[in-house]
Amino acid sequence: MTELVHTRVELAAARGGLTGTVGVVMTMGALHSGHETLLRAAREQADNVVVTIFVNPLQFGPDEDFNRYPRTLDEDLEICRRAGAAVVFAPAAPELYPQGQPRIWVNPGQLGEELEGQSRPGFFHGVLTVVLKLLQLTRPDQAFFGEKDYQQLTLVRRMVRDLEVPVEIVGVPTVRESDGLALSSRNRYLSPDGRAAALSLPGALQAGVAAAAGGADAGAVLAAAHAAFGAGPPGVELDYLVLTDPELEPGPVTGPARLLAAAWVGTTRLIDNVSVQLAPRI
Repeated sequence: MTELVHTRVELAAARGGLTGTVGVVMTMGALHSGHETLLRAAREQADNVVVTIFVNPLQFGPDEDFNRYPRTLDEDLEICRRAGAAVVFAPAAPELYPQGQPRIWVNPGQLGEELEGQSRPGFFHGVLTVVLKLLQLTRPDQAFFGEKDYQQLTLVRRMVRDLEVPVEIVGVPTVRESDGLALSSRNRYLSPDGRAAALSLPGALQAGVAAAAGGADAGAVLAAAHAAFGAGPPGVELDYLVLTDPELEPGPVTGPARLLAAAWVGTTRLIDNVSVQLAPRI
């Protein structure tokens, strides 16, 4: 039986009644198969699963889609029930921010100003602030985050380590649709033509992976990804396409790496990333 709670008091009571380990999955709702994968991973590894559903106003810029972001609580609850979640915490904004915007925010450091942070100033300040608040309120043993939002995952891991938060952060691989597009709540904004254009994003990343598998060096891997993106259908505008190390530091010469991309399809902004293994230098 999944218990829906809306307030801190209700959450504390529900959390206090859980025995065994607790895993938390933080979402903004509009749940899809990617979220279900997170929920299943949490259910497999923890005795109890707590889901948070909260469209966080702190991480939306003035020109972004906060007001039109989909809110589908009834459908989300059904997904949580099917996945065996014990508690769903769905607060209103005043419940988390009773004084309005907080006076103290979590500073994500230099990495928070790069990639997504450069395109969306202040975004990770808002993300890390709400994540820390929700970790404090839910008190989990583990927290599960998707690798699709790889920069977010990396920053949450850094925050937990640097601030001594007693929780294990578990990354869950990206879930893709049959055509290769990474699952996202924003995919529902795409027109049929926009969806076809959006495939330039995973196409570019897979071109980079293929180049690496063929022995290409870092520069050639990135060039192959850019070439594949440029050869894709019209209607998509690249924001960034970069190759870094697994911690999002400057790109490695050999070994594990991460290829990350973001692009606009009309008014919809999509992100994606893949792991890349660079061949040793000869």
